[in-house]
Amino acid sequence: MTTDAGTSPERNAEVAPDAQDLVATSSQTVGPFFSFGLCTNEALCRIASSDAPGEHIRLTVRLLDGAGAPVPDAMIEVSQPDAQGGRSEPGSFRGFGRAGTSAQGECTFETVRPGADGGTASVPHINICLFMRGLLRQIYTRVYFEDEPGLSNDAIWQLVPEARRPTLVARRLPGKLSDWLFEIHLQGERETVFFDV
Repeated sequence: MTTDAGTSPERNAEVAPDAQDLVATSSQTVGPFFSFGLCTNEALCRIASSDAPGEHIRLTVRLLDGAGAPVPDAMIEVSQPDAQGGRSEPGSFRGFGRAGTSAQGECTFETVRPGADGGTASVPHINICLFMRGLLRQIYTRVYFEDEPGLSNDAIWQLVPEARRPTLVARRLPGKLSDWLFEIHLQGERETVFFDV
């Protein structure tokens, strides 16, 4: 019986490196990114089309470092349920968005205010995944709305120390009913709560 040289145990032993020949490579950060192809498609900032049911909002996410300076080259992904707390048809509601931060550390998503998911002990919120230079893996947080009834009953909210809960809250911009601002502070006294997902 003959064997193929490429699958012969003797052949494999010859090319397999010894454990002491293996060299670990350094970890890579998850940013910055080539913005072309990742963050330049403005359609990814529109999570809901104009005909999607629900309260239409604009959510601006502002990313700040420990000194309060804007982070201009990060990528932010958001995911959320639709206004009924579920997933609509893809034509009017995506449920997902992606944007790169500007020189001011900001990006804005056009969406609808999420509804409550009746199957969980969770009030309406938007999930955020952040990619940026210096991080070895992405980090996660969530956005609650300051006027959301029943916020104190949310299961995740209750896990967060009371003094740090305000870091998870988006605030309505003065004089603008549909415009909200959510600030992410990466370090310092106002550091945003991040979740180990």
